[in-house]
Amino acid sequence: MFKNNVGSGDRIIRILVGLLMIALVFVGPKTAWGWVGIIPLVTGLLGSCPAYSLFGINSCAK
Repeated sequence: MFKNNVGSGDRIIRILVGLLMIALVFVGPKTAWGWVGIIPLVTGLLGSCPAYSLFGINSCAK
C-alpha cells in the first residue's frame, strides 16, 4: 500500500520518540499533547512516512 521510505535507524528513533511522547499522557506533565506521539509511532511501525513521500526523502538503505 505505502512504499517503505523509513530506514531501520530512523524507525527505531521514531518508535522510541513516539512511546516517550505517549508516556507523557500518563506520567510527567500529564497533558493530552502526548497523544501526538502516535504519529511517529505509527510511521515507525509501518516504515512509511507521508511527509517523506511528499518531499522525496528516503532513509532506507540502498
